[in-house]
Amino acid sequence: MPKNTRTPGHSPKLTKVHKLSIAGVATLGAAALALSLAPGNPGTTTTADAASSASVAIGQQPIKDVKARITDQLAAASVKTEAVAAQKKDAAETAKKAAEAAKVQAATEAATEQKAADARTTVQAASRSTQRVSVQNVAMKTYANNLDGWIRQSLSIMAKHGIPGTYNGLYRNIMRESSGNPNAINGWDINAQKGTPSIGLLQIIKPTFDAYHVPGTAWSQYNPIANITASANYAADRYGSIDNVNSAY
Repeated sequence: MPKNTRTPGHSPKLTKVHKLSIAGVATLGAAALALSLAPGNPGTTTTADAASSASVAIGQQPIKDVKARITDQLAAASVKTEAVAAQKKDAAETAKKAAEAAKVQAATEAATEQKAADARTTVQAASRSTQRVSVQNVAMKTYANNLDGWIRQSLSIMAKHGIPGTYNGLYRNIMRESSGNPNAINGWDINAQKGTPSIGLLQIIKPTFDAYHVPGTAWSQYNPIANITASANYAADRYGSIDNVNSAY
């Protein structure tokens, strides 16, 4: 019989090979136990199937991440587009309000200018009305229908036409020529003999009257105003003024 070399009370020391062998057996045993415990249902997922599913799940994760990033980018772009649209809308409303304000201001300025123009027109109309009244008052000035009135009215007309003469000069010559009778006629002097008698207040003949007639007066030697102004016009041309005439002229 071989000799027992083990020391009582001590187990033999395991070598590295023994440890690896034992670990392998344990692993195989655990795998066998798992297989034996797994149900025999065909629909049950095996370890290989689980591993495949995990691989697919891991492969799908980057796709989900890409989709999420695209979704975020689209959302950001949509928000940016909405912001730009809002800015454009605000700018359009601001421009519209500015245009309306400018329109209102222009209308206000036009109304103010129109009021000013109306005021100027009213003032001008009032001024013209005053001038017309003044002219009418002058035009409506009346003179007595007698020798004094005839001389005064004749002097007014003479002044407008620049014909010299005074009240006294006219009155003195009228009294010598006709004694103040506008219908006086000289039927005996040389003029009468020639067919052109001297007529009126200052005894003027027809050719002389026609030549020195003053516009605005009647075309008649018998008219006191026309007779005086034509005679004074003739005397001014020949003698410088009716005031210089002291006898037949």
